[in-house]
Amino acid sequence: MIRTIRNNEAHLINEDPVRPHIPFEKRLGNGRNIVVLDEDGEVGAVVCTALVSQVPTNEEELFKYASPIGDILIAYTVWSYKKGAGRKIINKLRDSAIEENCSKLVTLSPKTEMAERFHISNGARCISRNESSNNFEYDLA
Repeated sequence: MIRTIRNNEAHLINEDPVRPHIPFEKRLGNGRNIVVLDEDGEVGAVVCTALVSQVPTNEEELFKYASPIGDILIAYTVWSYKKGAGRKIINKLRDSAIEENCSKLVTLSPKTEMAERFHISNGARCISRNESSNNFEYDLA
């Protein structure tokens, strides 16, 4: 099951391997959310998301384009605590994006081989290589 992060779990963002510098408060509100994969009462994985009006190529654009009425769901950081949990949370996020009628599910990924392998192996395709990030899109059809 995926759910929104609880206030007593704010410490989890300190373990974000991609964007630990983004404060907890900035990750919430105005279309931004932190989602947790809950596996039998334990956190299996975490993903930070934002609804946006257009696909961002960097963090500045991510927060500039964030909007509660945006129809593009951006996953801008994901990490897991259990083997396979990263894949599970991305698949559940994809299902949620379909249910919420999002037009796209796109990542704002670091330019690392590990991030690219993760998204490609989970069915995404690279749609943009930017100066400080790559965008991968998951099929919502």
